[in-house]
Amino acid sequence: MLIPILIFDVALVAWSLHLMQSALEQQEFSLMLAGTLVAASAAAMLVVYFIAGNCISSLS
Repeated sequence: MLIPILIFDVALVAWSLHLMQSALEQQEFSLMLAGTLVAASAAAMLVVYFIAGNCISSLS
């Protein structure tokens, strides 16, 4: 189950980098904000996954 989540996180990070690069080219603040939010959601998804994994392993 870890591999699909890691692939999805890498895709989210790549998308956020693409958004930030286009934000720099077009001088758009909204694209930079969107890229930051996508990167933060990828990080939060990993944190929640590892916390849930630790909780499930301690219960079993």
